[in-house]
Amino acid sequence: MSASPEGSVILPRAPRRQFLFLQGPPGPFFSALAGAVAKRGAGVHRINLSGGDRYDWTQGATNYRGRMRDWPIFFDRYVRRHGVTDLVVYGDCRPMHQAAMRMAKLRGLHVYVFEEGYIRPNWMTLERDGVNGHSPFFREAHSLLEGARWLPPVPDQPAITADFKRRARDSYWHYHHVVTGRLLLRFPFYRSHRQGSIMLDGIGWALKFLRARRRRRQAEAVEQALPGQRYFLFPLQLTGDYQIRAHSPFGSMPVAVEYVLDSFAVHAPGDAVLLVKEHPLDSGFRNWRRFLRGKARALGIEDRVLHIDGGDLQALSTDSVGMVCVNSTSGTLGLATGKPVIVLGDAVYNIPGITHQGGLDQFWSSPEPPDPALYEAFKRSLYARCLVRGGLASVSAMRILVENSVERLFADTGATGLGRQDVGSSPALSR
Repeated sequence: MSASPEGSVILPRAPRRQFLFLQGPPGPFFSALAGAVAKRGAGVHRINLSGGDRYDWTQGATNYRGRMRDWPIFFDRYVRRHGVTDLVVYGDCRPMHQAAMRMAKLRGLHVYVFEEGYIRPNWMTLERDGVNGHSPFFREAHSLLEGARWLPPVPDQPAITADFKRRARDSYWHYHHVVTGRLLLRFPFYRSHRQGSIMLDGIGWALKFLRARRRRRQAEAVEQALPGQRYFLFPLQLTGDYQIRAHSPFGSMPVAVEYVLDSFAVHAPGDAVLLVKEHPLDSGFRNWRRFLRGKARALGIEDRVLHIDGGDLQALSTDSVGMVCVNSTSGTLGLATGKPVIVLGDAVYNIPGITHQGGLDQFWSSPEPPDPALYEAFKRSLYARCLVRGGLASVSAMRILVENSVERLFADTGATGLGRQDVGSSPALSR
């Protein structure tokens, strides 16, 4: 701090923020977001870790071609050399992101994590320091109710346009270049955070498309059989998702399914049915219909377990008796209509008074419905602190997402984290 010739105090200028982007979702979102950040006067940097990253990023970048063991020191030296102040990643469980985030915290960087929206569609998650089971979002009922008093209701806004083909195209070209990047030795040591084989997943998707008409007929037959049945809905998740691998006790989705079926067979009322809904983004390589039939037959409940690959998740949850989730965001669909929901893993909405807390065996006969006032307070706080409006599946959705994400990033001055600031001071929901 210095003084001017007239004697007035001249405050030092705040340092220019320098944003470093690592891996984003397949597609151009991170590149577009970086462009918007640069227009605000901040510096923008990028480290590509794979051929897919290189393909998605349209600006200048540094390619990291080394081994995982050398990554932490490379990252730290890069941060120091470029004066990085802010780190932006998509997902906080990828091994290279985990290492970078730990090193970033040693240097006092602000860390921002994007992820699929806690409440979908129309929203994406953006939090400081972590998401899902690592989220710093507070989960105490009294604090939620107090904090939400100062927040406006969640705005009723038009739906964000989405096109599944666009996301499929973005994903295909991203992973195509992940494979070719390794084959051509551009990124010889890169290993994807995804489990399984990208090529086998591709074969699975091809088979799934070929069976699309049969799957649609099977789903329609199940939906026609549901009216009048007292059923619990169990939406499956992707077994390779970190929600299962890192934020649940099961490690894989088949193990979770067996756990739920065992409990249902012993403790569910005799007139109850379990409807298991396949995840729409499952590659189809595992035959869930056959798997469920075999496990249910062994437990003597084959006639009480139904499988559906398709259908309207919102309608199915509304008509159900309750929902069983490992930690899927689909549980919020049931909560929104007052249906009891039980969570078997770590989920940001697993809060006493909102979800069933008595264990799965008791859930079948005595499910606890959510407290409407508490769930409304939770939603207001979640939208204010953790969500940004927009999506990845259309040009207009991504434009909205970029605009709102930039506003959130620059609204955070660094004095307090997005996930730890007082709810009343959070950025406006209407952005």
